[in-house]
Amino acid sequence: MTIPLLPTLHNLPATLPLEGAISIELQEETPIFRASSNVQNRIEKLLLQQQDSQLTPEEEKELDSYEEIDDYLSFINRVVCNLFENKNILSW
Repeated sequence: MTIPLLPTLHNLPATLPLEGAISIELQEETPIFRASSNVQNRIEKLLLQQQDSQLTPEEEKELDSYEEIDDYLSFINRVVCNLFENKNILSW
């Protein structure tokens, strides 16, 4: 069994708050990590701005960094879900 590589985070956006950037929700007794509503709102704002006009290089870099964070959180959520699924299988 090969273990997938952890996505690389090259840097964090300057607008990412140091506290409260990630929320944890329970879905079927499994913790799921998500970007907070403030972070999601910032991403939406950048995406809308990208559709309406061109982003500045700094904004483009910020959006790219948020995409890396999304990849990272998705990876962590897959690992956590797999761990919980295997725990449930082993506890039968």
